[in-house]
Amino acid sequence: MPTTRGWAAIGAAAALAVLWAGFGEDLLLALAVFLFAAVLGGSAYVRLAGPRLILRRRINPEQLHDGERALVDLSLESKRKVYRVSVEDRVHGLGSATFVADRVADGDAMAGRYEVLCRPRGVYTVGPSNVRIGDPLGFTEATSTFGSTDRLVVYPRIEELTGVPTGRGQDQTIATSRAAFWHTGGEDFFTLREYQQGDDLRKVHWPSSARRDTLMIKQLEMPWQSRAFVVLDPRVEPHISAESFEQAVRGAASTLHHLFRSGYTPTMWAGSGNGTVVGSGETYRIAMEELAVIRPDRGVDLGHLVSRLRRSGMAGGVLVMVTGAPDATDLAAFHLLSQDFYRTVVLSVSDDDNDSLIGFARAGARVVRTTAAGEWAEPWRNAMEHGWSTASAG
Repeated sequence: MPTTRGWAAIGAAAALAVLWAGFGEDLLLALAVFLFAAVLGGSAYVRLAGPRLILRRRINPEQLHDGERALVDLSLESKRKVYRVSVEDRVHGLGSATFVADRVADGDAMAGRYEVLCRPRGVYTVGPSNVRIGDPLGFTEATSTFGSTDRLVVYPRIEELTGVPTGRGQDQTIATSRAAFWHTGGEDFFTLREYQQGDDLRKVHWPSSARRDTLMIKQLEMPWQSRAFVVLDPRVEPHISAESFEQAVRGAASTLHHLFRSGYTPTMWAGSGNGTVVGSGETYRIAMEELAVIRPDRGVDLGHLVSRLRRSGMAGGVLVMVTGAPDATDLAAFHLLSQDFYRTVVLSVSDDDNDSLIGFARAGARVVRTTAAGEWAEPWRNAMEHGWSTASAG
């Protein structure tokens, strides 16, 4: 299609044609015909001599946290000479960058880099790129799409927490001075279950998989004291603002990161299924991506979901419940779940203590409270110092 310069040339040609009709000067007609022909020739050029390009994109890093910056590198190689090249690369929902070159010769490479501020959390689509080329005179241009579509995953922002629960040995009546946890669990066979994304393929039980015509995983018994269950209340009701829910998500992400790094095998539950067991780097990424896309939901029957979770056999050493200003539903869910855990903690985003928070404390939970604009690290450390060991695991 014509560019701004092309439309100006068409307008000038039309004016020259009118002048020729009025004055009969052949030179005016020749100029009008030349301009029309130049625009038509440029249009044919960009249509018939379409670009033969190879476009590559590299995002570093592909997974990062809310508020961090990603670098996107583009490289474009042309298999024929092209003029007036413009490459627009868009991160849908965050912005775009445009690179321009007057001419790219056959075999030449065009490189560009831009920076993306990744905020808010979520999963964003990058590309494909829109590439515009023009004719040598700049009268016309054509747009084509090149390159792949990539994903940019922005995890919730996390805080570095300190302090982990005091460990216990196999005899649950005897406490030890240091925690002893394992990432991979024990070697005792526990049960078979269907394969989930991120599972270690070395644990596939092939005879059972052949009989059931689906991949089955050998579930090994997890050491009692290495288990942790992080529950994020997905309801909108406990939160007075969107910022409150975001703070709760950051609390869940920070806790998951801290427990996994400290040697626990935590399970992350945010309202669906039986949760994601985080026992490897791959399952950690899956759980964090779930937190990256979660949104507050109305009408969630938390009591029913928690009852189903408890029937699935979830139990172990540590229960962490994350919510806003807790209500009676949160308290009832906590009472139901906490029966199967040795240590319990509640993360609350609220401006002050309410009756439910007092109820959590009376039930033996360590309450970690912050505001929507606050931080988690300091109140978490204070809670650990008053009830849990600050020694590192191992």
